[in-house]
Amino acid sequence: MYYLVLFFTLLSFIPIFIILTKRRSSNRLPPGSLGIPIIGQSLGLLRAMKANTAEKWIEDRVKKYGPVSKLTLFGAPTVLIPGQAANKFIFTSDSNTLNNQQTKPIQILLGKRNLLGLSGDDHKRIRGALMTFLKPEALKQYVGKMDGEIKEHFKMYWQGKEKVTVMPLMKTLSFNIICSLLFGLEAGARRQKFVIWFGQMMDGMWSVPVNLPLTPFNRGIRASSKIQNMVMDIIQEKRLALEKQEVSPHQDLITSLLTIRGEDGTALLSEREMVDNIMLIMTAGYDTSSILMTFMVRLLANDPVVYAAVLKEQEDISKSKASGELLTWDDLTKMKYTWRVALETLRIIPPAFGGFRRTSKDVEYGGYLIPKGWQIFWVANMTHMNESIFPEPKKFVPERFENQASVPPYCYVAFGAGPRICPGYEFARIETLVAMHHLVTRFTWKLCGKDNNFSRDLMPVPTQGLPILISQKNIS
Repeated sequence: MYYLVLFFTLLSFIPIFIILTKRRSSNRLPPGSLGIPIIGQSLGLLRAMKANTAEKWIEDRVKKYGPVSKLTLFGAPTVLIPGQAANKFIFTSDSNTLNNQQTKPIQILLGKRNLLGLSGDDHKRIRGALMTFLKPEALKQYVGKMDGEIKEHFKMYWQGKEKVTVMPLMKTLSFNIICSLLFGLEAGARRQKFVIWFGQMMDGMWSVPVNLPLTPFNRGIRASSKIQNMVMDIIQEKRLALEKQEVSPHQDLITSLLTIRGEDGTALLSEREMVDNIMLIMTAGYDTSSILMTFMVRLLANDPVVYAAVLKEQEDISKSKASGELLTWDDLTKMKYTWRVALETLRIIPPAFGGFRRTSKDVEYGGYLIPKGWQIFWVANMTHMNESIFPEPKKFVPERFENQASVPPYCYVAFGAGPRICPGYEFARIETLVAMHHLVTRFTWKLCGKDNNFSRDLMPVPTQGLPILISQKNIS
């Protein structure tokens, strides 16, 4: 019944789609076929991602049509532009040329005033506000708090176990860190409600946007509304606590945003902008960090040489600490090899396979016209796995990042690039390094699943969530 409704919903858009695409017909359009209106090549790409053959799907299109081609993805006429030049075009173009383009579910569930949906002065203003909390100088003071949260996680979910499933546990870890450092929301009934609603919202975010009862999208909308109300309540509580001087302006992200003022002394962000951008950071941090840590566990299990180097680096840091002493920013600066392992993991398995932008005007690219309002689809893996950029690209070699300046610009885009680099980069780095420190110094593990491959349900997902057998070390 659900797919029947979806079919007729998409069918109803066909006349509009035909009018829009015919109006823009031109010999200067890129080669390729738009396919069936609205649906186009969406199902083929999703099938390839599910089978983990999306790179080949892209390569086949490039062989057939060249480096610039048109198609239809997720309801909109689209131009595919993989490669280094394409990445540079995507990440350096201003809002007069390209706008961020998110899927309809993301726009509805996360709100329209978040960083991804803004451009120009609004984008600059809100990015600047978020960076007051996310820049390295500000995050230094939160390393100890994150260390305590991660220690508690391993004690509660890993200690005493013989077998665990990594991905759901890493998602739990990321969620708890988000609650603690972004909201100051401690463990309890409210956090438990939050995690249920958050899961429903995430399911809705990666669903077909059909708002009918019992659909994932409908559940996602209702869950998003509950989360927004909770975040609004927390903002009000923090504002009152700040007025009474019961909390520090730097206690968490919310208190930080509440204390930022513009040049005229008024609040730099509206309450709506606070809610939408808190939800964006919460969602982005939840997926990317948990995926990175999960696949680091997988890759370390398969590479004893790299594992031994990470272990030595982390044990040397442990030996320099007094019993029970929390990690510091200085400790993180010594984890250089571990972070190279993380960067190489993200090169091979980036959480985001690619992304979309929408043209703000008619755009010239590669000798072709991309009409105003069309989507542009860029792909990370087409440079990450290019052997002319990264020799033997399928081989796991953390040493590639020993000198990051040697990597050609706009070829490594796991965190974006240029002025559009991810503002949460440093937050993810701290979380990953602290988690891996405790994992390798407290446990040994080996993979126990029969199939250790992964698929992309938009984001990479290891088979069965990556079950492992673990043994706890004697760390007295």
